[in-house]
Amino acid sequence: MKRLFIALFFVFIPLVLNAQNINGRLSSSFYTFERFDAATTSETYLRTFQSIMLNVNEGQFSLRTRINLETDLMTSLDSDPRLRFYNLYFEGRNLFDIATIKVGRQSLFNSVAGGLFDGVNLKFKYEDFALTGFYGGNVPAYQKLELTDSWEEDYVMGGKFETTALQNFRFAVSYIDKNFKAENYSTLRLDENLDPINMEIRKKSNQYKFVSAEASFAMAKFLNVFTRFDYDLNFRKASKFEISGRYEQIENLGINLYYNYREPRITYNSIFSVFNYGNTQEIEAGVDYKVNKLITVSGKFGNVTFDDDNSQRLTLGLNSNLGSINYRKTFGYAGELDAVSLYTAHSFLSGFVTPSIGVSYTIYKLSPDAEENSLMSLLAGINVRPWRALSFDIQTQYMNNKIYKNDFRALLKINYWFNTNLDLL
Repeated sequence: MKRLFIALFFVFIPLVLNAQNINGRLSSSFYTFERFDAATTSETYLRTFQSIMLNVNEGQFSLRTRINLETDLMTSLDSDPRLRFYNLYFEGRNLFDIATIKVGRQSLFNSVAGGLFDGVNLKFKYEDFALTGFYGGNVPAYQKLELTDSWEEDYVMGGKFETTALQNFRFAVSYIDKNFKAENYSTLRLDENLDPINMEIRKKSNQYKFVSAEASFAMAKFLNVFTRFDYDLNFRKASKFEISGRYEQIENLGINLYYNYREPRITYNSIFSVFNYGNTQEIEAGVDYKVNKLITVSGKFGNVTFDDDNSQRLTLGLNSNLGSINYRKTFGYAGELDAVSLYTAHSFLSGFVTPSIGVSYTIYKLSPDAEENSLMSLLAGINVRPWRALSFDIQTQYMNNKIYKNDFRALLKINYWFNTNLDLL
């Protein structure tokens, strides 16, 4: 199980010793909040997060990693301290002018099943054609530095072929198979005499298996269109179809249109597959107009169709170099909501200090006859950057509704960026 990371360690050592460039970011964050265990008793938490993003580069090769350590300084949790490994992989770029390889823990970008995996990603690119394939094990809970002990049940694999050979067009077809190993558990059940007994529940693995197709057209300052179709191979039916487009030929005016058809995405062998469920169809149209170099106004209206009902939403906004103001309204089957939000931020002294403030107020209810509720939230913060490589962020958050009354939270974050070219001669 640990052989892969041991092998990578011996690959990384020569790379680090002969590195030409080391860059990354160090971050230290402190986050405090109060949690009520009862109406009159509460505990105050002070969570701390220490993270590092590190890239070690030598020519076409790199070691990339992102690690986070979290714990509480006041009220310790059962899982404290917790060390998370989000990235830890070796990368070779443009090898033989055609191939790029990544080996180790890395991110998976896929609209069907994303996340992290431990394995290999190999991409071949020649002129206007590209072929990508990947295989690996699912990452354990809380991003522990461990490999799965059941590669045949706990894996992700897939591939993608794409081309831009036809001018202004892009076509792609992809496949993904992601299988989740189900964890067995023990629980109490009644036997034939109605006596409680301890029983082990063994669940089957759950799986996603999809094939997808994409097509897009782009012509600068004129028209952009994107389409995607997902087909569920397990349930043998269409899972999702979407198409979006933007038209910009009229000066200062942009027109957007979006449509999707979506089935609930349910894993194979899941208990949820036995329930009756329906699909949804969504369409939204919007326009934005650039009044001048500083101000843009926009508006969108959308409709969502369910099996036997529908819901609508309206969004209006104004964006400027000083900030933005937005209004959103929803009505119909999804509930009724009116929300207005305002946000502004501005830098002073050549970026040395940047204060920001935001406020939102929302009135909502689940149905026309339901009780009306309100929610107010405030956000205030400041960013101080005394040097280009060092910054300090302080942010406070306040929220008030019938569930979280006078909820106040604070965040302090320190960032340090570094980029060093090494001269080993």
